[in-house]
Amino acid sequence: MNVVYVSPEIEPFARTGGLGDVLGALPRSVAKLGHKVCLFMPLYKQVNRKEFSLSPTKITVAVPMPNKTSIGLVYSSCMPDTRIPVYFIENAEYFERAEPYKDPATGLDYKDNCERFAFFSRAVLETIKALGQTPDVLHANDWQSALVPAYLKTIYQGDTSFRNTLTVFTVHNLAYQGLFPKEDMPLTGLDWSYFNWKQLEYHGKLNVLKAGLVFSDLITTVSRRYAQEIQTQEFGRGLEGVLQEHSKDLFGIVNGVDYNTWNPDKDKLIPSRYGPKNLKGKRTCKRHLQKKCGLKEREDVPVIGWIGRLAEQKGVDLLLEGWEELMGLDLELVLLGKGDQPYEEALKSRASRYPEKASINIGFDNRLSHEIEAGSDMFLMPSKFEPCGLNQLYSLKYGTVPIVRHTGGLVDTVDEQVGFTFNSSNTPEMISTIKRALEAYRNTAQWTELVRRGMLQDWSWDKSAREYVELYQRKRV
Repeated sequence: MNVVYVSPEIEPFARTGGLGDVLGALPRSVAKLGHKVCLFMPLYKQVNRKEFSLSPTKITVAVPMPNKTSIGLVYSSCMPDTRIPVYFIENAEYFERAEPYKDPATGLDYKDNCERFAFFSRAVLETIKALGQTPDVLHANDWQSALVPAYLKTIYQGDTSFRNTLTVFTVHNLAYQGLFPKEDMPLTGLDWSYFNWKQLEYHGKLNVLKAGLVFSDLITTVSRRYAQEIQTQEFGRGLEGVLQEHSKDLFGIVNGVDYNTWNPDKDKLIPSRYGPKNLKGKRTCKRHLQKKCGLKEREDVPVIGWIGRLAEQKGVDLLLEGWEELMGLDLELVLLGKGDQPYEEALKSRASRYPEKASINIGFDNRLSHEIEAGSDMFLMPSKFEPCGLNQLYSLKYGTVPIVRHTGGLVDTVDEQVGFTFNSSNTPEMISTIKRALEAYRNTAQWTELVRRGMLQDWSWDKSAREYVELYQRKRV
């Protein structure tokens, strides 16, 4: 099969979160299964043209926009250490900015995001035509490329380049929908007749993600449980009715892990390597983390790690509500993340009273994220909702026992055989579960068995890629 992936971000070129990680790994695994693969993304300012050997192609695409024609220059490179082509759409007006989606000066989304990504989606299809490709599968991701399947069913309907193309749309997080004023509808290039409650209209606004749900042949999301949850009022974000209507074409496939990057047996970013048969290196990593973060270097006290966005979705409010009780327990905490400023300030303020028990690190630090996974004994994820989650999968591989709320992808990947789970999103239940984990930690033999069981699980991308390919093939038949 010829599979084309379209995404607003791809690791290692540019990423803001898990979406970039997925698109940096899934296409590689699909290619390893013998399929032809290529990818498309915008050429952001953050993409290092020299490092990734970007070269201009001879392709220039013109996209009609209201009152003007926007031009895209197409550059190409390859996924590192592969021959998988990656095509970049250049337009300085749209993509030569400090950050991909938000104005860092205000923290708000760019006002012209609808125009930017409508241009990108249309430019991708024009580039595919210019390359002479005839995709078997065109796989779009999140609202920024959700117009791709809509264009194929409308403007490009009957185009020979896409006559037999299966469209797939993946929702990585339903909370981000691409909502815009209805006045932005002309920017899409679609007829106003599509601005109706069954297609692009949502409570008087333009909903770009809804276009992906309505016009795609297949909808996927990043875990089986999340595929079920988003069809309910609690998790559906107002789109549960649309998802219920398309439920026969909705599938959940758990994200995988790139074990070339996240593997304590070969990780170059941690002070000592280790595996399930020899955990001595993990103890070295723990001492290193404690020293680096200014914590007491005690082997008998478990370190709890936390990495992620500091937002309500991640359950930061539970951590703050239970802070004093947690600090009264025999544990240490290392947190790495950034997000909502009130949460950042509150965490730093409370941690300052417990400098030898809590280390709050605001920002993103790749090395420290690996050191936290390797040096922690437990990993806390009290998410209100979690489409898939990756850190619990990293934690399992690193022998860092997950403590998670029973929601979304956390349901599909963590049970009481390899971690600790709680159902309700409330502080007492979270703390009660942490206490259970602390009690288990005191039994060295029991804890070691729990650690090794998790480390031996396989959450590799190879497994997930096979599921995607089977889905592509089944739907095409």
